[in-house]
Amino acid sequence: MRRMMCGMARVAVVALALTSIGFAATDWPRWRGPKLDALSTETGLLKEWPDGGPSLAWKMNGLGVGYSSIAIVGDRFYTMGDLAADGGRRQFLIAFDLKTRKELWRAEVGPPHGDGSRCTPTVDDGLVYGIGSSGDLVCAQAATGKIVWRKSFAKDFGGRMMSGWRYSESPLVDGEKLVCTPGGRDAMMAALNKKTGATLWKCAMPSIGGRGKDGAGYSSIVISEGAGVRQYVTLVGRGVISVRAADGKFLWGYNKVANGVANIPTCVPAGDHIFCSSAYGTGSALLKLELKDDSVVAQEVYFLDANTFQNHHGGFVLVGDHIYGGHGHNAGTPICVELETGKVAWTGKQAGRGSAAVLYADGHLIFRYQKSEVALFEATPEGCKLKGTFSTPREPGTRGNSWSHPVVHDGKLYIRHADVLFCYDVKPR
Repeated sequence: MRRMMCGMARVAVVALALTSIGFAATDWPRWRGPKLDALSTETGLLKEWPDGGPSLAWKMNGLGVGYSSIAIVGDRFYTMGDLAADGGRRQFLIAFDLKTRKELWRAEVGPPHGDGSRCTPTVDDGLVYGIGSSGDLVCAQAATGKIVWRKSFAKDFGGRMMSGWRYSESPLVDGEKLVCTPGGRDAMMAALNKKTGATLWKCAMPSIGGRGKDGAGYSSIVISEGAGVRQYVTLVGRGVISVRAADGKFLWGYNKVANGVANIPTCVPAGDHIFCSSAYGTGSALLKLELKDDSVVAQEVYFLDANTFQNHHGGFVLVGDHIYGGHGHNAGTPICVELETGKVAWTGKQAGRGSAAVLYADGHLIFRYQKSEVALFEATPEGCKLKGTFSTPREPGTRGNSWSHPVVHDGKLYIRHADVLFCYDVKPR
């Protein structure tokens, strides 16, 4: 435990670095928030939801078709969606005024997809970035929506997906770099100059095992300082990989967690450790990172089989010494796992239908199930404590599944379902 806690101390260093790149502490500027961990710093929120759930402050249409969540910076929020254009549909990066909910601008990203966009925009230093479902990476001015530069994963990097549901990654901005996962033979991961789009490095991926498929996965990159080396970690078609931030050197790969259908959840760094998971009958693992010569190696601490913990959609969060998330293929059974040992502290009853996107805020976990249910659980290893449920209305424009991740900002809970955004008051009045 002592060695793990020493590694965990580095998490605070990473957090400080991530909150000093051009946005306020209260902003939610990208996928899974400012620290990429789906942990909100909001306090004073409702500890229990009343019957019927918290009060609905407002709802709006106009986000288009898609699973993208929202990024909030200042008085604006940003998302992506497929909208009508020129007699058909196109995929757009969109900005709205947070108070009036009026659309401020839209920037065309690329062709539409059957059920829309997947990427949550990243906002940094006056620019906003998005990845279209066909692999179109765009950078636009946050104030006006004017395109600054664009790249194509397929044309510029020989990119490919592991399977047919198209690109779902949300881009990472780290300092002056924009880091992404085209999935190409010579560019599994790439770093670009965030202001110009110029390629800084490309990382080819060696063979790491036979499980899974070649190409990018449906996950997004996180930053680890494991073994004292700044590195970019993500889940691709063949498993978890790590690339050195400084120069794009491939560091390590872990194949056992891969499946051949869709590798989806975002990994969670914890000091010198990485927790990862995948569904379709696969499972979860904790990896220990160690320095070896001029590289880093990853050693498996434990592997949990699919019956113990597999995460399909929605991800998981690290709160204290425990992992919380939704367990099961096409399911979101609440589960709490001790990070160090892999011991299951508890499992609860499924509180909604299908998988669950998970967010932590003020001592509690918000589970957004893929149909319409939302549940509040206390984040404690002492047992599964359900603190309230409600369902979002079935409005026109809310067809299909709701896989968009929830966001808590300024005492409000934001939940997107396709074209509609719901805003709930989650602070006591």
